[in-house]
Amino acid sequence: MLSRVADNLYWMSRYFERADHCARVLEANYNLLLNPSKPSREQRWRRIVASLGMPIDSEAVDPQRTFMRLIGESSNRCSILYSITLSRENASQAREQISSEMWERLNQLYHEMTHTSIRHLTESEPIPLLSAFREGGYKFQGVSAATMNHGEGWHFIQLGKYMERACGLSVLLDAYYSLIAGADDFDWVSLLSACSAFEAYRKVYTADLTADRVAEFLILNAQFPYTVRYAADRMNSALESISDLTSRRKSIQIDRIIGKMRSSLAYGQIDEIMNRDIHSYLSGIIQQCFSLHAAVHQVYIDYPVESAFEA
Repeated sequence: MLSRVADNLYWMSRYFERADHCARVLEANYNLLLNPSKPSREQRWRRIVASLGMPIDSEAVDPQRTFMRLIGESSNRCSILYSITLSRENASQAREQISSEMWERLNQLYHEMTHTSIRHLTESEPIPLLSAFREGGYKFQGVSAATMNHGEGWHFIQLGKYMERACGLSVLLDAYYSLIAGADDFDWVSLLSACSAFEAYRKVYTADLTADRVAEFLILNAQFPYTVRYAADRMNSALESISDLTSRRKSIQIDRIIGKMRSSLAYGQIDEIMNRDIHSYLSGIIQQCFSLHAAVHQVYIDYPVESAFEA
């Protein structure tokens, strides 16, 4: 596979996951705007917005306006519309590698978003649009798994998906746990809902909502798809498959980074993580993702021509 095509598939998947993550977080936290009596509502909303990559400079922030910007403002790099647009652009550059059904579903989602303006959103309820987008995302993921050849291109898609998920989850968790002193059950329910994990959490811990158990589930659980550990394991599987399917030499640097990340998640204990510094722990995961991205890009995307002949 051409490195350009692999890069397109990787970023198609990352941008799609970014849009999906934003939709889940916004949908789960919309009630923050509807509960003016909740203490520190504005401060908590600022944290959520910052976790989506959109710092707020103004002291007089309008949560409703910011909410709409994160959905449908095409010039906002943090919006759902911006991410789904770039996902579609990357997909268009790799049409020969993805199935027709994948392209049709992604194209449909793009047009549904572009036809919904911010003005229209301010006049109507945004939750149905977010729910419809997430349903469309599930359909895209299902169509991808069912209609695309699970070869080298598929594994670059999986790598991008879980790389973005590990980063997004870590940033989101850091935003919530920076305000742990004033957190209540509503905060933990919204966090779990943002990760599509509320029902799965209850099946493991019943209705016992505590900061430590929520963190343990979303960071260290190896079986649920929206956890940091699960994402790291899927990245490792994708990287192993890519290495086996390509002629490139196996990278010691890639193995070292992903191995270190998986070890910290597989052998980590939540009491140790919470007692030491959960912020530092999550920051370490994010930094390892950045390093892994750079190493993958160097080995598979932007490698010197001479190394390709040596492989």
